[in-house]
Amino acid sequence: MTTVTAAERVVPGPRALAAHGLTTVRRHPLLVVLTLLVLVFQLSTGSFLDAGNLRGIATDAAALAIVAVPLALLVISGYLDLSVGSTLALGALTAGWLAGEQAQSPVVAVLGALAVGAAVGAVNGVLCCYLGLSPFIVTLGMLAAVRGLAQQLFPLPLSGFGDGFAWLGGARIAGIAAPVVIAAVVLVAGALFLAYTPTGRHVFAIGVNREAAYLSGIDVRRTPFALFVVTGTAAALAGAIKASVLDSVVAGTSGTGFELTVLTAVLLGGVALSGGSGSVLGVLLGVLFLGCLQNGLTLLSVPTFWQQMAQGVALVAGAALAYFGPRATR
Repeated sequence: MTTVTAAERVVPGPRALAAHGLTTVRRHPLLVVLTLLVLVFQLSTGSFLDAGNLRGIATDAAALAIVAVPLALLVISGYLDLSVGSTLALGALTAGWLAGEQAQSPVVAVLGALAVGAAVGAVNGVLCCYLGLSPFIVTLGMLAAVRGLAQQLFPLPLSGFGDGFAWLGGARIAGIAAPVVIAAVVLVAGALFLAYTPTGRHVFAIGVNREAAYLSGIDVRRTPFALFVVTGTAAALAGAIKASVLDSVVAGTSGTGFELTVLTAVLLGGVALSGGSGSVLGVLLGVLFLGCLQNGLTLLSVPTFWQQMAQGVALVAGAALAYFGPRATR
């Protein structure tokens, strides 16, 4: 029988650290796959681990992480939002229109985008949480409806949003790109919310058994409704960041396919599509895996259709991993 000393309780020893590491790997097998992927790309390109390339991966993956975290919480609670790609586009167009044609301050432009995203999320939340409609059907319908609304409101491409608005996507905070800082804040907030708040535990309880959660006194409508609103707001924020980086937005193409990309990251991260299981650490690994995969294939000059095929295979693998893999509770 192993005896744990008082000192080891305060400062974990090598054996405790090794055991903790093995437990983390067992709960997140994607960590091993990600490590192998990085090694293969480094050996193939010779420049994958360059500091500049790693900064590029982090910046490109920031918008994905910002949406993936709240979407993962929504999936853990047993719901789903497939409209995030169109919400991202509408948020980007709203922010760009306010900053460009309306000459509003960057703060007003971003707040306008957030309000639009929150409104889309609220509609999804009311229909799914309070009226009991299928999240798959509702958000699939909203995917088309919001895209159509964006094209009707902004039929022409928007560009030229001004230097002030460019700060959101191009500024550096302590040497780190602003989108990466925002994504880090979202990741930490999501992890703390799940691990240390009663509402975070309610998210798991609702996802495991909605009826049992209701009988336990948990409000099974308000919590997922709030998560729908947060997910829509996060999608619009990601859209504003993309509009700031690109300084242009097109209603018909902005954010197309983003819903599949973010869902792939969530499933790869071990979040069960049936609800009740998942972690923010897993979501981070899923985001990094997709970012490394896309960047590495681009460095190797792999054609776009092969990259799309690789992402599709990753989505299937993520679904299989979520179904057959170890079930992480946080």
